[in-house]
Amino acid sequence: MRQDILTRSVKIIALIVLLTYFLFHAKPFLVPVVFGALFSMLLTPVATKLEEWKIPRALSVILSILLLLAIAAIIIYVLVMQISDLSKNASNIEQNVNEKIHQVREFFANSLGISQEKQNEILKKQQQSTDNKITSILMGIMASAGKALTNIVLVLVYIFVFMYFRMHLKNFVLKVVAKSDQENTKVIMHDARKVTQKYLTGLALMIISLWIMYSIGFSILGVKNAVFFAILCGLLEIVPFVGNLTGNAITILWSLSQGASMNMVLGILIVYACVQFFQTYILEPIVVGKEVNIHPVFTILGIVAGELIWGISGMILAIPLMGITKIICDHVEPLKPYGYLLGEEPTSKKSIIDKIKKAVKKI
Repeated sequence: MRQDILTRSVKIIALIVLLTYFLFHAKPFLVPVVFGALFSMLLTPVATKLEEWKIPRALSVILSILLLLAIAAIIIYVLVMQISDLSKNASNIEQNVNEKIHQVREFFANSLGISQEKQNEILKKQQQSTDNKITSILMGIMASAGKALTNIVLVLVYIFVFMYFRMHLKNFVLKVVAKSDQENTKVIMHDARKVTQKYLTGLALMIISLWIMYSIGFSILGVKNAVFFAILCGLLEIVPFVGNLTGNAITILWSLSQGASMNMVLGILIVYACVQFFQTYILEPIVVGKEVNIHPVFTILGIVAGELIWGISGMILAIPLMGITKIICDHVEPLKPYGYLLGEEPTSKKSIIDKIKKAVKKI
């Protein structure tokens, strides 16, 4: 008995290692495919509705993709307009930064005994190495931009292919499994699509809500270009945990470069804390709900593993992929213990949102 358990454990570990190795080295191929598959699930209801209006499937799919591109274009346009406003304050920002640098240099000279001449020598040496680094960084950015553009085109192609041939792919999956398992397979595919749609639409609504809340909070504080930083904080929400915090850190650094006081910095932190509380206990139960009920421990582990294997793309894809994995485990008998492990513990306690709904019904 112990030998069987040990053998099975070794096989599972070996499978995980091989799968991780495959996912890591197949990243250039798999990442656009997965993004294309997820977005095709999101846009399928739109295309289906258009097909009900007697619009040909190919045209329905193209119109759905154009809708997605139009939304992305609007967001990019707003960001570009906000960035142009930021550039108008470049001279003031440079002056504030130079003042801060001068204060730091005076601190080193007065407190640590490092003379201005010594500091200039250090800065001169550092400048030489920095120039070389900047050149390599710019080359890296250009290469990354070209690669990103290629991946975007691939994602759009995959979206079209997956949506146009969705029934063909579905029938293929049903032919692969045994007839006795076909109904269960249909349920898995339906629930996987539902979870993906719920997560992506919920994430979009979450981002819009964050835009509104951060815009109000930053505007009240008097943060310059409050709308831009609100949009930035909201968009970075697509990277769980890290993104929102990064957006607020950038907002604080930019505000300091514009001569903000410590009271404003404290205010930004308070706005961040309030938004996070509202997001966690009010927004998420409403716009996402219980469909993607991954245990917090495995949410963190999945995001960390996703970053190690696929970088930022892995962090973005971790939660929906884990949600789909949990659905498969929940519907396949030998894998049900793993589905239980990935999911949250059932609780009899009512959440804040449930209490609010109950109070509203009484009114």
